[in-house]
Amino acid sequence: MSIPHSSDRPCRKVAGQTRGSLRTALAGSALAVAALFGTVALVQPAPVHAQAVRQLPDFTGLVEKTGGAVVNIRTTEHAGNAQGQGGEELLDPDDPFFEFFRRFFPPGAIPNMPGNPQGRQRQVPPGQSGEEIPRGLGSGFIISADGYVMTNHHVVDGADEIYVTLTDKREFKAKLIGSDKNTDVALLKIDATNLPVLPIGDPNKLRVGEWVLAIGSPFGLDNTVTAGIVSAKARETGDYLPFIQTDVAVNPGNSGGPLINMDGQAVGINSQIYSRTGGFMGISFAIPIDEAMRVTDQLKANGRVVRGRIGVAITEVTKDIAEPLGLPKPSGAQVSSVDPKGPAAKAGLMPGDIILRYDGRVIERSSDLPRLVGNTKPGTKASIEVWRAGAARTLDVVVGEVPNEQARGAGGKGGAEQQAPAKANWLGIMASDLTAEQRKSQGQPRDGVVINGLEPNGAAAQAGLRQGDVLLQVNSQPITSASQFEQLLAKLDRKRTLVLLVKRGGEASYVPVRPQ
Repeated sequence: MSIPHSSDRPCRKVAGQTRGSLRTALAGSALAVAALFGTVALVQPAPVHAQAVRQLPDFTGLVEKTGGAVVNIRTTEHAGNAQGQGGEELLDPDDPFFEFFRRFFPPGAIPNMPGNPQGRQRQVPPGQSGEEIPRGLGSGFIISADGYVMTNHHVVDGADEIYVTLTDKREFKAKLIGSDKNTDVALLKIDATNLPVLPIGDPNKLRVGEWVLAIGSPFGLDNTVTAGIVSAKARETGDYLPFIQTDVAVNPGNSGGPLINMDGQAVGINSQIYSRTGGFMGISFAIPIDEAMRVTDQLKANGRVVRGRIGVAITEVTKDIAEPLGLPKPSGAQVSSVDPKGPAAKAGLMPGDIILRYDGRVIERSSDLPRLVGNTKPGTKASIEVWRAGAARTLDVVVGEVPNEQARGAGGKGGAEQQAPAKANWLGIMASDLTAEQRKSQGQPRDGVVINGLEPNGAAAQAGLRQGDVLLQVNSQPITSASQFEQLLAKLDRKRTLVLLVKRGGEASYVPVRPQ
């Protein structure tokens, strides 16, 4: 994603200079007139400018209050486990520059540093296979006085040993209670009591534009404080998390540290940055603390996170899809495929359904659904409102559980080629009925036709359809045969965009086809 540079700055500068010259000229005229009449007039700045100048907040008290609960996290791996894929020999820990690079550069920044997956496995002398090799640095913060520490999953992932250092320089070997890759949250435990605790705030009360702080260890520099504002809320960058976007300076080593509001409460975990260079570019993302606490509560209780699933794959609903299907606005989650053995299939959900509500909650964007379903306890009965064939209907589903290692099966190909019809329809499609073999490979017992040919410049080809795609619906009407498909097309307005439900590679999605 590129950010356009402003091309009108010189114009604004020239305009500003012109206005400034005009103001100067007017002020000079005023003084000249005053001199003629024997008076001296002092030009005062407009009161509005004085009112607009506001003092920046003082963060000193806030930092003193919260800084003690922020910790440094370093990880190591045993020498014999330091796997690699070629490259230079790992930098020797006795090298005078080793500590400099370890502390001031992120893991992977130096090609032959430990922890870099591109570095070759270190040659370990016999009897020294247990030697600890520095692996990475990160941050964390204390959430309970008895030693529970919150950080990111990616900070501790793959580590053999984890060490937590407090601001008073005490270092503890930490136990990994549990870690969740999907939310990038991890929970550690150190053997200590009466520790300073960072209070937990409510990220839902954050307002765009308000001040926030980050405290962490960028490049190994302990307890570094940076400040900025909330840039956006509910920024969608993943399935399970609506991130808090800020302009707080966050760099490698800040990961796992807290995002703190002006009340001295943790409202997020600094987790990601948007960067083209690897360094900070003004955009950083934090995991909302309420989502993180929900995860850590499960990690503390079970050592893992249990999530609900209904067994569907979904895509976004666009305007081009919503309008032909009769939806008032482009919202909801489009079902592209259904696990035939999953809860959704048992409840009657079908590819092409638009999920509008889940258990009474409106689905504005498709990313809302995985989060709501994931937070549902397995075994819970939930209602799902879907849009199908131009009308809404409600289905009941018993939520299942996401397995620890969920495998995603690939769909079959279209099967043996058939003889294409002699002439394409007005969409540029040549379609034929599915054979029994094709229906079996596609898991399609009834409906659908297969595309055997496309006009290169036809509307369907321009929309991205391919030979071998299976067509299931046109404007929410099921396609049962090639002849019936042609009959449906004959009734449609050729000047209006239509929507085809297309199955490809085991998944189905709506494709808008615009008239030519």
